[in-house]
Amino acid sequence: MSLQAKIVLENGMEFVGKSFGFPKSTAGEVVFNTAMTGYPESLTDPSYKGQILVSTYPLIGNYGVPNHLSENGLPTTFESDGIQIAALVVSDYSFEHSHWNAEKSLAQWLEENQIPGIYGIDTRELTKVLRESGCMLGKIVINDEDVAWYDPNKDNLVDQVSIKEKQVYGTGKNKIMLVDCGVKANIIRSLLKYDTTVIRVPWNYDFTHDEYDGLFISNGPGDPSLCEETIAHIKTAINGDKPIFGICLGSQLLGIASGATTYKLKYGHRSHNQPVQEFCTNKCYITSQNHGFAVDHSKLTNDWEPYFLNLNDGTCEGIRHKSKPIFATQFHPEANGGPTDTRFLFEKFIAVVEQHKHNK
Repeated sequence: MSLQAKIVLENGMEFVGKSFGFPKSTAGEVVFNTAMTGYPESLTDPSYKGQILVSTYPLIGNYGVPNHLSENGLPTTFESDGIQIAALVVSDYSFEHSHWNAEKSLAQWLEENQIPGIYGIDTRELTKVLRESGCMLGKIVINDEDVAWYDPNKDNLVDQVSIKEKQVYGTGKNKIMLVDCGVKANIIRSLLKYDTTVIRVPWNYDFTHDEYDGLFISNGPGDPSLCEETIAHIKTAINGDKPIFGICLGSQLLGIASGATTYKLKYGHRSHNQPVQEFCTNKCYITSQNHGFAVDHSKLTNDWEPYFLNLNDGTCEGIRHKSKPIFATQFHPEANGGPTDTRFLFEKFIAVVEQHKHNK
């Protein structure tokens, strides 16, 4: 028998439903995701750290959860080694799941990771509230066991999700220094498809004295301005001539290091079908996104320009240097559950790394 549960918003609104995960109350920032598939990837995405995730797709759990396999030290079906969200909110939870690689139900997975879930919520109305008011703090209250409000944006979430010691993947000829701010596993898997050695280092690691061929700055959660040490190291790298590629939080950190500013979006971009337009060619691509902050491209210095713009709201979806092999995107070209239109950006990055090595 499911316990009574409710989600309480900081504006006083309450939505009553039932519990289907671990039966504990929790608090965080409430955000919504419009993706139709890929909940195992979303729940394990470190960019969701500290957030209560609302799925707008009505039916969740119907294909269960796949096996937690690993290859080359990386999970093969998830984006990290565990669930990152604070809680999950859905309209209709499927108690019966069916898929060829399903190992367990979503409810079992949540229980094992001590993550609460709530179903029976009018997620259409909840999403409408979030769209009009913006992201807000919230609480999942189960059996009237109240908890204190918690604002994850005041904490350095990157420090919580980044590795603590250097790790190396692959034995390829191109050495890629990857700054782990909460990197998704498929980013590393995507880089390893080329002739690379990926050197994964903590978010505050000083890589400026290390030998590498290209620098990669990963995605991650929270306010980019809290990563002061990373920003300082990126500034040094920009003054050099090595190729740099950033994704999501990596784009924001690169923007701050270049002299621009970032700001918090009203309700963020979290979906699998966000259209972006390449700044110089006007080509349109369909992308997968998960970010709550963005670079203010009106504050870019003369050496920089927008790379992509969001066709829904005109926000900056990437930046690039006008004369150096440095670029970044807000969206995720490596997205596992989303479109693959922009996978070519990894190929582009490796190409400029090899060109730079041969002084072309």
